Amino acid sequence: MLSAMYENGGNTTHRLLDGHPNLFVYPFESQVGTASGSNMMDAYVPIRYRWPEFPANTTPADAYEMFWDEELKTLLRAPRRSKFAGCGLQMDEAARKQWFIRFLAKRPLTRANFVEAFFRSTFAAWTNYNRSGHETHYVGYNPVQVFDTEKIFADWPHSQVLHVIRNPFSGFADTCKRPFPLPLTRYAWIWNICQHMALTYRQKYPDRFHIVRFEDIVANPRRTMSKLLRALGLPPSEQCFFPSFNRQPLQQVHPWGTIKTPTTEANIATANELSADQKRQLQTECRLMLDLCGYGDFYKEFLA
Repeated sequence: MLSAMYENGGNTTHRLLDGHPNLFVYPFESQVGTASGSNMMDAYVPIRYRWPEFPANTTPADAYEMFWDEELKTLLRAPRRSKFAGCGLQMDEAARKQWFIRFLAKRPLTRANFVEAFFRSTFAAWTNYNRSGHETHYVGYNPVQVFDTEKIFADWPHSQVLHVIRNPFSGFADTCKRPFPLPLTRYAWIWNICQHMALTYRQKYPDRFHIVRFEDIVANPRRTMSKLLRALGLPPSEQCFFPSFNRQPLQQVHPWGTIKTPTTEANIATANELSADQKRQLQTECRLMLDLCGYGDFYKEFLA
């Protein structure tokens, strides 16, 4: 599972992994959260970005509907309302739901099996998916999925979580382009909590939890992605040096995310869209985590 704070480069990294021949990469945000279950993190993030919970006696048909999965379900049910209307994905939702139910026919109705059915049915029903024939792993992306790392590891003993970090100046500037952006202080504190948990889990699970910085990806995608693939136990692939969808190159990452052009220059320019006061506030709110995440020098140029 791939995780990132809002506008922190999760979609970009997701699209870079898309071309790898060993990976079934979910087409959009996987949004596996359900309306069942709650904990203290619900005050910080939407339920669609959480790991799913299912009541006792949930049927396979009900479980399929419970997955939030807004981006793919919107494309399949109301394509004119989807920002991905022109992406070319071909899938019949009824067939996808049948695959989901069929997979679970002789399996225990556990959370892990529901999640596996979610991913397997997607690629079984995706009729024009460009298969390499060498796929071995599934990749999902859910913003702030870092909060549920231990649930993922409990369900999948051999799973891995990859968390992407981007400086909060650029991240917040891109968030401000949303119709309903978070207030600066709320954004800063969620950013802080995400990175604190990511650093904690990397220390706790060094072989299973990985961190990559967006700034390192855009500065040198070949070196950063090659290092990341080695850490994930995957063979090298030059298809991971550029963003793609269904293994076809993309000219820009948008509409998969607010980031359009993943370059160092664009990243700096985005940070500079903030006012001097906003930059100072973010420095104050995020100072500790900025240093721990390697941004000790990054913000100084903005405050000079």
